[in-house]
Amino acid sequence: MVTISTYLLLDGTCKQAMQFYHACFGGELTLSAVKDTPMKAMFPPEMHDRIIHANLKAPGISLSASDWMLPSEQPVRGNTVCLYISGGTVEETETVFGKLSDGADITDPLTNQAFGVYGALNDQFGIRWMFHAENG
Repeated sequence: MVTISTYLLLDGTCKQAMQFYHACFGGELTLSAVKDTPMKAMFPPEMHDRIIHANLKAPGISLSASDWMLPSEQPVRGNTVCLYISGGTVEETETVFGKLSDGADITDPLTNQAFGVYGALNDQFGIRWMFHAENG
């Protein structure tokens, strides 16, 4: 089943921010650094300590985050919080992505990555959406 949650994009402070939120809300926190993933080779060494994905789950809370991973683009207020579609099948994710693509700026087409199917777009209203589905 597809779920929508909040996703934060932080500029090198993801680990500290998520540890702070964990201290505030409790629950279970998982953090994955670039250097600990199959995607390590895709990033320069100076980015290997950045957090590629974090998730905090607590009663009534699902908060995901990562450090800003696009060195060619600068984070600005407004593009650092997005809606995160996850938990569905690849087919469900493709369907929702297709519908939200109407009039959208597709920044990352849905593709298979080492961690699953991923894509992102800014919809026709300027809202940022990120998508993730586990492979098969």
